[in-house]
Amino acid sequence: MQSSDGGRQGDAYVPGRVSDLTSLPNLDEDVLLQELKARYAADRIYTYVGDILVAVNPFKDVPIYTKEISDKYCGGLHSDHPPHIFATANDAYQGMLGKLAAPPQDQCIVISGESGAGKTESTKLLIRQLLQLCQGTSQLEQQILQVNPLLEAFGNAQTLMNDNSSRFGKYIQLFFQNGAVKGAKIREYLLEKSRLVQQAEGEQNFHVFYCMLNGLSPQNMEKYHLGGQQNYSYLKNFQEKAQQYRTQHQQLLDAMDMVGFDEEEQEGMFSTLAGVLHMGNIQICSTDSGDAYVDRSAKDLNITAEILGVDSADLESSLTQSVVRTNKGELIQRNYSVQQALASRDAVSKALYGRLFGWLVNKINQLLAPTDTSIAELQQIGVLDIFGFEHFEHNSFEQLCINLANEQLQYFFNQHIFLLEQEEYQREGVSWSTITFTDNKPVLNLLLARPIGILALLDEESLFPQGTDLTLLQKLNQNVGSSPYFTTGKQARSPLFTITHYAGKVEYNVTGWLEKNRDTLPSNTMSLLQRSSNPLINTICNGSITRTGTLALQHKTSKGRRLSKRPVGRQIGELGKKGGKQLTLGGQFKNSLAVLVERITAARPHFVRCIKPNGLKQPNNFQEDEVAAQLKYTGMMETIRIRREGYALRIPFQQFVQRYRSLGDIASIPEDQHGCQRILKAAGLSDWLIGKSKVLLKWWHTDELASRLQKVELAATHIQTGVRGLLARRKVAHLRELANKQAAAAVTFLNQTEQLIEDAFQRQRHLAERDETAPPPVAGGMTAEMTPADAAAVQQVANNMADYLHLPQDTETQVDVKDNLSSDEEIVEDDFTGPISSKNRWGKEGTRAASVHWSRPSSVTCVITVLKVG
Repeated sequence: MQSSDGGRQGDAYVPGRVSDLTSLPNLDEDVLLQELKARYAADRIYTYVGDILVAVNPFKDVPIYTKEISDKYCGGLHSDHPPHIFATANDAYQGMLGKLAAPPQDQCIVISGESGAGKTESTKLLIRQLLQLCQGTSQLEQQILQVNPLLEAFGNAQTLMNDNSSRFGKYIQLFFQNGAVKGAKIREYLLEKSRLVQQAEGEQNFHVFYCMLNGLSPQNMEKYHLGGQQNYSYLKNFQEKAQQYRTQHQQLLDAMDMVGFDEEEQEGMFSTLAGVLHMGNIQICSTDSGDAYVDRSAKDLNITAEILGVDSADLESSLTQSVVRTNKGELIQRNYSVQQALASRDAVSKALYGRLFGWLVNKINQLLAPTDTSIAELQQIGVLDIFGFEHFEHNSFEQLCINLANEQLQYFFNQHIFLLEQEEYQREGVSWSTITFTDNKPVLNLLLARPIGILALLDEESLFPQGTDLTLLQKLNQNVGSSPYFTTGKQARSPLFTITHYAGKVEYNVTGWLEKNRDTLPSNTMSLLQRSSNPLINTICNGSITRTGTLALQHKTSKGRRLSKRPVGRQIGELGKKGGKQLTLGGQFKNSLAVLVERITAARPHFVRCIKPNGLKQPNNFQEDEVAAQLKYTGMMETIRIRREGYALRIPFQQFVQRYRSLGDIASIPEDQHGCQRILKAAGLSDWLIGKSKVLLKWWHTDELASRLQKVELAATHIQTGVRGLLARRKVAHLRELANKQAAAAVTFLNQTEQLIEDAFQRQRHLAERDETAPPPVAGGMTAEMTPADAAAVQQVANNMADYLHLPQDTETQVDVKDNLSSDEEIVEDDFTGPISSKNRWGKEGTRAASVHWSRPSSVTCVITVLKVG
């Protein structure tokens, strides 16, 4: 088997030349590391582990994504070219169409890795190549390409580990019909709303704020009362990148226009963003008694109220007071403390931004939805780009959720690559030496189990008004403290605890977890926003939060269908439907993870493992210790071994025979194990196994079988070409012979007609000479009545012509003269009332030349008409 990079598998090992790590003759961790390092130094950032792609982030532009290179990976086999992310896109596309080993099936591409490993860029490259494979030129493809820049502006931010870090997860579904893209849908997960109001040292808020403040026109800046980015408490850690932000702002506007957002919607988005920034500047002060009030001298309250379309007094009241309804229906107002008022202010800002982001995703889905076909009837390819594993100096609730998502993806990988595969070997009766791997299921149980998992205990503590972060930690220690994957701080009242994840130990600080999990928004504040005169704010605040945390617009779906009525504006911290339990942020995230796993499990997965070569975001810097740690916790050694020794393709007998019947040596092949063996032997494959119900193949058998099928299909095409050519030539020869006969008959008919005319003319001339009273022949035709002999001769010629040409006699091909008459019946014959002399009675005397001149064109027209009718 030929190596994609030019070396032949089995030759002497040369570091950096082997494109598939499963072909290394002697493999250990050091050899694996040196192989990736050598390839990285040569800008070969992609490497295969069987059908799994390993991508090392170069932190620089590498010229391997041009149109010419993209075209090379459109069609063809996995091994035709060097490893590339375009090849992964092609594998998924061909697999969806059923052109690989398995029948047509929905596909998904799962991209995983640490934050800063290059997952977002990989996602954009995959989407681009999938659309290139469609060879579509419609506006829809361009709209889909602009979705990622649009979502990045609102959902990405600069962190310590990544300048363009995704602060939310997304699953992009592309829908296809007959290989052409018909629409797309975005599913978003857990936007990090807390970043809006607070950023760690060295990190920034979401990109869109910096783009807006540097890119808006002076008129819009004045309209929204905006100033420099240093003027807002929600924006920190400024950098001098004004020109870059202006460019990104223009790209954002272009993306909005291309996707389909109108001018009013764009204005609504920017006004909401401006309102959020001004909200953060509202100053909360304290009275002597400790009650909170708003400092109106700064004018931020009035500006915020104006932009949000609400009354300033009502806004102040909602920020500084709570309204509680008693059992008797009475309303009681309670003043907030300064800390409570600040929390209320920030909760409003987070709710507005979260709902704006949800509306953005809803609008994109509405604009990109398939228009004339149900989604259930379409094929699909999903691309998962979710936040990478994070381990900062200070880790909070957001990092726990992010790392939980990565734990779930690692478990899915282990299930698909190791557990399910080896269990199937046992069912199929295959002699197999079990490959051990690090199973992270105990960690998932620690986080997700009910009723004593960490998230379940967090939800329980969030129900108690008197619960604190320390009481939460005590509850965790009491219930899960015995787990070997959970440890608490040594100090008695320390808010810290540690979880041993698949990627290593992470220390978390529980400070603020209860409030983040409740994510409460006072009901009087939500009611105020629902009455906003700002159309967009009114719309997003009258939507409902679903069980997975996404925004559902009131009573409508993306297709415009009406839904049953339900309470609107429900916020995460409000009461849910089941037993009065609160719909918490953690609960929603668990639900969304479950739905995500269900979707990717239903499809045929392709895996892209992104590796970060260093933590400094520097090009040409391969830090062996950091890379080795990532290879170890992702189980790369075990993955290479199972891909080298295992059978990645396991196809039922019937499907295999139906797919590869043409490779057999006989026409009739039974759809059982004997038929499969016959096909495999005829195809000349080796290293396959026959189980109890399936054929077990190596991953590289996909290319070998596809190559043999291509040869058979090519041979069939050549045979079809020859047979069709022969049949076409025979048909042309027959038509040419028939045309020659018809042409000869037409000439004969014309000659006979000409002779008849000549004879009739001479006869009339002779009669005219004998009888002066007889009418002379008229130029242009015969006027005398034909003798019986003449009429018989003309009829005989016509009959002979019809018989010779085989003209049809059915009435459907005959032309009715009546059909050609005018329907207005206004044409009448001329009346001649004057005397007629004998000399001009029959018109001017005709000549032989005039008769022939009339005969030829009229006869030709007649013959052509007859031939057409025939």
